[in-house]
Amino acid sequence: MTPINLILNILWLIFCGIWMAIAYAVAALVCFILIITIPFGIAALRIAGYVLWPFGRTTVERRDAGAPSFVGNVIWVIFAGWWLALGHLVTSIPLFLSIIGIPFGWANLKLIPISLMPLGRDIVPTDQGEFARSW
Repeated sequence: MTPINLILNILWLIFCGIWMAIAYAVAALVCFILIITIPFGIAALRIAGYVLWPFGRTTVERRDAGAPSFVGNVIWVIFAGWWLALGHLVTSIPLFLSIIGIPFGWANLKLIPISLMPLGRDIVPTDQGEFARSW
């Protein structure tokens, strides 16, 4: 991890990372309680870790993800994804109001697609992201 990524991650954690990670953890807890949705809870915890410390990492599509991931993502959007995406949107608005917050506002908006469709994606270091996409 580069020093700039470390600084960005610390600032991110202070301004919005902790709150969004808590939202994903709550979604995971609800999924674990409902038992049948445990795979969604695992995905929510994975994203919570990513949302907590995003700089220097990226997401890539899994090659083995197929129809079950698509169906799972549709169910996820209906029950949890939309309010997590709304959380990213609402969090980005005050960040855009300050000069230092603009990059973090954009980062929040970039997290909306994974908050809507988390299944069938892996979180990898940024330097491996391009390599994983080329395969």
